[in-house]
Amino acid sequence: MAAWELTPELIEWVRCLVWMVDARVRPRIAPLLVGALFAQGRRTVSRWIVAADLSSQFKRYYYALGTLGRKSNDVASCLAGIVRRVVPLPERILLAIDDTLTKRYGPCVEGAGIHHNPTPGPADAKLAYGHVWVTLAWLVRHPRWGTLGLPLLAKLYVRAKDVASLAESYEWPFRTKLELAGELLKWAAFWLSWCERPVWVVVDGGYSKRPFLDRAREAGVTVVGRLRKDAALCEVPPSRKPGQRGRTRKYGTKISLAGRARHRCGWQSGEFILYGQPVTKTYKTFLATSRFVTGHVIRVVIVKETHGWFAWFCTDPEAGVADVLEAVADRGAIEQTFHDVKEVHGAGQQQLRHVFANVGAWHLLLWLYVLIELWAWDREESELVDRTARPWDAAPRRPSHADKRNALRRTCLRETFSATAATRHLSRKIGRLVNQLASLVC
Repeated sequence: MAAWELTPELIEWVRCLVWMVDARVRPRIAPLLVGALFAQGRRTVSRWIVAADLSSQFKRYYYALGTLGRKSNDVASCLAGIVRRVVPLPERILLAIDDTLTKRYGPCVEGAGIHHNPTPGPADAKLAYGHVWVTLAWLVRHPRWGTLGLPLLAKLYVRAKDVASLAESYEWPFRTKLELAGELLKWAAFWLSWCERPVWVVVDGGYSKRPFLDRAREAGVTVVGRLRKDAALCEVPPSRKPGQRGRTRKYGTKISLAGRARHRCGWQSGEFILYGQPVTKTYKTFLATSRFVTGHVIRVVIVKETHGWFAWFCTDPEAGVADVLEAVADRGAIEQTFHDVKEVHGAGQQQLRHVFANVGAWHLLLWLYVLIELWAWDREESELVDRTARPWDAAPRRPSHADKRNALRRTCLRETFSATAATRHLSRKIGRLVNQLASLVC
């Protein structure tokens, strides 16, 4: 039994999440979430178990993570329904797909390999050993805090040379990052179809390639992505003349993105709301065709910045420039999500070797992040951040995810104290001491 009580709405949400898990494992998910929420120091799974007072049955909770990893698709579909009930639906559903690395140490870590290091640090290490997670997040706009990335589901990318050891035990097939991203998009298009909203996905240049775009077209999803500066683009072919023989042309004359960016004519200026602030941008936009989007016209937007120019595309030719630039700006929310999951919740520190246990631990932290954001959605800033003891810290800023997590911790402590006080008579002095203790949680 976990030592701390969750809030009523969190208990209801967790019950919905674990409905797709085996009945023998369901009672163990909530205590693991409590342990991940209250763990201190290096957030290994053993710290989760100690924080939730589960040491007497630690083996069962390690096994529960493996079960959760195998059922991640089903649990994520329940989480999407919870998000739908809490967050108002906009005109379109905007998703983001990106990959991130969690560094690991030690031998015999299943699924881990040597990958490009996105954060070299002072040592300037080009490569790092660990797990790479291709993650899908639902980008939502909070009325006061801007765009938030709510991660729903992730896939573990294993290199081709590392798959052989997994295939012997788990029949693990090799799939590229583009194929994994396509699977995530197909899953999202199916489970979000009941929202009756168009689905858009914004990606970085690494996913602006034909294998992923073909799967997005099959799923009926509009893609916004970054273009290489040497991207092979062509003009829209001219319409077919009466009596013209032969096949219809798919591509027109070639387009040089660099040439169009250097040309002085055709630039326009407009004001857009990006990152919650009005910004004036200088841009060019035109329609084009390309071989990575076979047989379809795309919208290209070139934006001039102080340090150069960048090109973006949208597979919907009717999309406006504001739609494209706003989606590109909102993509930064998934990067912030990766930062918070690693720095605030310690993702990658769990010290697990079994591949499905690692998958379960990564998803548990992703879903804990989402549940905290949903719990704080309708709450005022004064409930989440209490700076009365620090009057010098008066700078206006939105609550960070760490602020929301700490506020939830304090609320859970008070819920536990209230449940205890309801069964036993406690003095006012003890009550004041408990409230002061809860205020020290950070």
